[in-house]
Amino acid sequence: MYLGLDLGTSAVKALLADETGMVIGSRSASLAVSRPQAGWSEQDPQQWWQATCAAATALAGDFPSQMAAVRAIGLSGQMHGLTALDAADQVIRPCILWNDTRAAAQAEHMDSTMPLFRGIGGNAVMPGFTAPKAVWMAEHEPDGFAQIATILLPKDYLRFRMSGERMSDMSDSAGTLWMDVAARGWSDALLEACGLTRSQMPGLVEGGAPAGRLRADLAREWGIDGTPVIAGGGGDNAAAAVGLGVTAPGDAFLSLGTSGVVFAVTDSFAPAAESGAHAFCHAVEDTWHQMGVILAASDCVAWLCEVTGTDVETLMAELSSHPVESTDLMFHPYLSGERTPHNDAAARAGFFGLARHHGRVDLTRAVLQGVAFAIADATDVLRQAGAAPSSLLATGGGAQNTRWMSYIAAVTGLPITLPVDGDFGAALGAARLGMMADGMTKDEICHTPRIREEITPDAALADLLAPARETWQDIYRVLKRVRDR
Repeated sequence: MYLGLDLGTSAVKALLADETGMVIGSRSASLAVSRPQAGWSEQDPQQWWQATCAAATALAGDFPSQMAAVRAIGLSGQMHGLTALDAADQVIRPCILWNDTRAAAQAEHMDSTMPLFRGIGGNAVMPGFTAPKAVWMAEHEPDGFAQIATILLPKDYLRFRMSGERMSDMSDSAGTLWMDVAARGWSDALLEACGLTRSQMPGLVEGGAPAGRLRADLAREWGIDGTPVIAGGGGDNAAAAVGLGVTAPGDAFLSLGTSGVVFAVTDSFAPAAESGAHAFCHAVEDTWHQMGVILAASDCVAWLCEVTGTDVETLMAELSSHPVESTDLMFHPYLSGERTPHNDAAARAGFFGLARHHGRVDLTRAVLQGVAFAIADATDVLRQAGAAPSSLLATGGGAQNTRWMSYIAAVTGLPITLPVDGDFGAALGAARLGMMADGMTKDEICHTPRIREEITPDAALADLLAPARETWQDIYRVLKRVRDR
């Protein structure tokens, strides 16, 4: 048996899989996000740990014999979070999360004056990455910065609590902007530019390599016999790719969760920072990937539910009685700023063209189409960067909405395949990486799921949506010009 732990933004998920990769069961424990100031997004690492223990013990309570037989553990987690520990291994401040934009000024300065970040790190410096957050901390919290003995990414803080090891993997660490991504190792030059040294970084291994063992006391608490090996693991998107079997060059997937991701596997490091694409190591060795990322996808629907006082099921039921068509109401999904293609922390969401006749159904349709347009922007960036996917395997909560998928297929021009019902996310990918750390090979376990449906691009709908998308893009450009005057 194998245990996959996925530290998300809203929950920690623990998943059990057997030697064939079949999911036996999973349990989750919720997390809360603190937003003490506009643009800030933080979590207490102790909350992660409590949620991890709660999810693991709940799983053990429901599947005691299977949990006892766990041979290896894999980790996945939200990327980019700055978790700073002092010399006594105590957390110095709450973790600054991936969707925090406080370091926008530092990121802009680093990107415009330090070309080595694009050259060695392979990516434009964006506020969500770890490096500009450290620079922000040095400028605004110098006493705390001076105490830093170790910086860990969120999932690697869990590993530290589980094993005492300060280790990370290539895929997650590439998102710090402190790695030489081509060489798959830390860059002293990039660290020095942020006032840090290699001694403050964790060791690095491939995602499927051993990176510690579970403490004996914790194994007893979680109902596990022995002390299973802990794999290097992966950042959430790379781990999700492993869970979907997206591991060979040319493979691609679309994730519609809190954020939206278009992910394409490459056989070499292929940076395209000028276009807004991310170029990171994959969680499997000798493989890389490119990503286009939008910061709010399903989060836009969650926000609409909050402000209209309803739930997703009601919104979608209302929409289902209306035809699939374009709307004259536009929505920008920039609730947390935007990454691809704009790298614009100051971008903001909004409805444009509101009229008295518009109702809740129009708002819902505008939100789905606005996110679809943003996904199309990210897909176009990958095309320009040379990692053009031929189809997208869809995952995440939003992928269950076939209306939404039809919009995305139409505006991207790509067929979208939907797997049979099942759990193919980052927690399963983490469990598969645990299998590799236990001696199994990628080819043995990283198979793709069976497909239940393919949504092909609707040419008529594409023709309807094309002028709306052009207007939607023009609105952003005009607003940015006005804002930047």
